[in-house]
Amino acid sequence: MSWRRRKELPPALVPAKEAFDRVLEVVEPAKAGLAEALPTSRLPGRPLVDALQGFEEGLRAARPLMPAWRRPEVEEAWAACEAGLDRSLERVARLREEAPDLGGFEGLLWAIQELLDPLDPFETAAERFAGLRVPRPRSGRV
Repeated sequence: MSWRRRKELPPALVPAKEAFDRVLEVVEPAKAGLAEALPTSRLPGRPLVDALQGFEEGLRAARPLMPAWRRPEVEEAWAACEAGLDRSLERVARLREEAPDLGGFEGLLWAIQELLDPLDPFETAAERFAGLRVPRPRSGRV
């Protein structure tokens, strides 16, 4: 039986990963709150106005946390996440200003997906951090 050494981030990247996790602790609940606007077979769904407000507040709270995880090793992912936050916030503003008739469930689903899609780079960033893990250095034990 071969024992695999556990992989971990290099120590220099641990603070950046922790900062990234703090951003996710704000962004993920905002996304989930927006999705609550969709009705289910048992619940009518949260009012879109309320869901949009919570989503926007969450994304705005994430913005000042972003610089803490900016590192050369994840720069491309960081930039994509920052741009995604901006795009989602722009789309929220446009949806609020234009106030289109969404025409039922399909329109609501489309609008929510349009707001969430720009945040996909956060998943890529998490994968990037995972890809930076290296085998843990061996301790002096045998």
